Amino acid sequence: MTTLPKPENKTSTPKSAAVVPPVVVTGPLLLNRELSQLAFNRRVLAQAEDKSVPLLERLRYLCIASSNLDEFFEVRIASLLAKSRLDGDIKEPAALSAALALTSTECHAIVERQYHVLNNQVLPELSAQGIHLLRDQDRNEAQRAWVKAYFDREVRPLLTPIGLDPAHPFPQVVNKSLNFIVELSGKDAFGRGTAIAILRAPRVLPRVIRLPDELSTNGGVSFCLLSSVIHAHITDLFTGRQVIAYSQFRVTRDSDLWVDEDEVKNLRQALQGELQVRQFGVAVRLEVAKNCPDHLAQLLLDQFMISRNRLYAVEGPVNMVRLSELINLVERPELRFPSFTPQYPPHLVNGDIFAILKKQDVLLHHPFQSFQPVVDFVRSAALDPNVLAIKQTIYRTGMNSDLMESLILAALRGKEVTVIVELMARFDEEANINWADKLERAGAQVVYGIVGLKTHAKLALVLRREEGQLRYYAHLGTGNYHPTTTKIYTDFGLLTANTALATEVNEIFIHLTSLTKPKKLTHLWLAPFALQKEFIRAIRNEAAIARAGRPGRIIAKMNALLDESVIKALYAASADGVKIDLLIRGACALRPGVAGLSENIRVRSIIGRFLEHSRIYYFRNDLAHDVFLSSADWMNRNLFRRIEVAFPILDRAMKKRVIAEGLNPYLKDNTHSWELDGDGVYHKRKQRAKQARFGAQAYLMNLVAKPESE
Repeated sequence: MTTLPKPENKTSTPKSAAVVPPVVVTGPLLLNRELSQLAFNRRVLAQAEDKSVPLLERLRYLCIASSNLDEFFEVRIASLLAKSRLDGDIKEPAALSAALALTSTECHAIVERQYHVLNNQVLPELSAQGIHLLRDQDRNEAQRAWVKAYFDREVRPLLTPIGLDPAHPFPQVVNKSLNFIVELSGKDAFGRGTAIAILRAPRVLPRVIRLPDELSTNGGVSFCLLSSVIHAHITDLFTGRQVIAYSQFRVTRDSDLWVDEDEVKNLRQALQGELQVRQFGVAVRLEVAKNCPDHLAQLLLDQFMISRNRLYAVEGPVNMVRLSELINLVERPELRFPSFTPQYPPHLVNGDIFAILKKQDVLLHHPFQSFQPVVDFVRSAALDPNVLAIKQTIYRTGMNSDLMESLILAALRGKEVTVIVELMARFDEEANINWADKLERAGAQVVYGIVGLKTHAKLALVLRREEGQLRYYAHLGTGNYHPTTTKIYTDFGLLTANTALATEVNEIFIHLTSLTKPKKLTHLWLAPFALQKEFIRAIRNEAAIARAGRPGRIIAKMNALLDESVIKALYAASADGVKIDLLIRGACALRPGVAGLSENIRVRSIIGRFLEHSRIYYFRNDLAHDVFLSSADWMNRNLFRRIEVAFPILDRAMKKRVIAEGLNPYLKDNTHSWELDGDGVYHKRKQRAKQARFGAQAYLMNLVAKPESE
């Protein structure tokens, strides 16, 4: 019997819609998308303030929050600004202007909090542990002498200050690069009064520099930032001139690539051209030092055509994300999360993966279980003489990938290898282009998906000849085939020889390569054709069950919930008495717990050691306990602008396992769980009186350390 946590009975199920008086819902039906996305960053930032989190990991969370905010400007704010430009009006339309104003206020508040946590919590606590990040005023004479020598030897030869005049226009400033603006007095070597110079910090140099141990403060370990080294010796670069003022600065740019997919003849070649200019997209944010003179900040704002509300004057390094280098340089394991090795399922060790799959499916829960069986699955297929063909989708896979090397090996060994590479995977375009080139050179067929739709589904298929017939083996997953993220993201993957599922996977590959209309699929839900419709049908089915007086229950876990049609279906189901629990890591536009609208809906977000990434959709369905895993969130882009797949878990024991590992612990979590209220505010859940502390991820790490016999 499948065990589910009992929902909290906040309201009783209405006997019939006719006897429920109408309720007027105040406020909008949907929460603001941008503010909800920023609220996620607030929760990440809260991890940096949590004293129970190891100190170096708290610094890592600060860097993650900074990186998230970078991407928010590069993508979301850039998109809002692009919409205003498309309207052909210099001034932003009222709705866009209001949205940008709301996000600006919250972004400034988040940035201010980030630097407060860095300067008043994390850095002082690191110093107390003997880990010192030294500014120039903190360094003693011996340390200053070493830094001066380092500057002269390693830094100065690579610097190229540009004095601005008609022959030396403002230099190109690369996206998110570290730069300095310098104001000078007097005349230059040619008797002219050039007053402003721009200096770019070399990207080839480390941003965090470790001082020799013998020079370390109080016997600990000492570091300084490259920006601090340049600050201390910037006057050395302008012989005969007086430096009046200077500041570090950093420009964030629109980083979306744009190609007219209806016009280009070769998408890969077009993207390669776009990659070269991505670093110089439209400027959307300017960061300067807190003490930057206002007239220098205004000069930069004018140069990059950035409005003043997107100016951020910060108390520390403008490139906070680069402090992650310090984490890697400190050898203090007690200040990190305890080491964890994902479990390799015992019954797969030294086994023939194809023989095992003929007997039973294999369900993998990453990162608690290793992703290596999936890599071994593809590697075994590449080496197996009975395997005739391998088909795979690739969205993100990184620059180094054993799985991709196995696909290349398979092609070199004469197998039919078809790889659907998504070239438009944001920030992974270059890596994917490189892999596409290598695969084609090895003889693989490489397809770039469907024009206008990103191929986001995670599918692999192996066709093997057995006893004179073709046998299909498939892998379907919720996460990417990426060697790094599989160790830090939670995801599920299914290895199966189920003929019905694997045959439909093959039909999807044929659809994607031939561009023909897909055949009717019985088990798999495919976007953009049927996925939203099937989700809404399942939600409405629970509502019908509840109206009939039987228990209706939905539990869904995903990264984001923004699709308006799905949200309205959930509101309607709640009104009919369906108990709904949503586990949404990131942005959520649904307003939970609102009388007359969503009083039967709870929304929670888990922020922990691992990034919650799996998408799980559970519908009670009169004890049928339907469980679907998917690559798709409940977002319009996933449901209509991407190729996505949701797949059922058919085996009863595996259904129980998905519920027991992927849903129940997260609903029970009282350590890393945040609950959303109807006004869009998240509240950290706390243990009730006499309630034991429980964290879902810690529970799962312990669970796989002592796996049950399979």
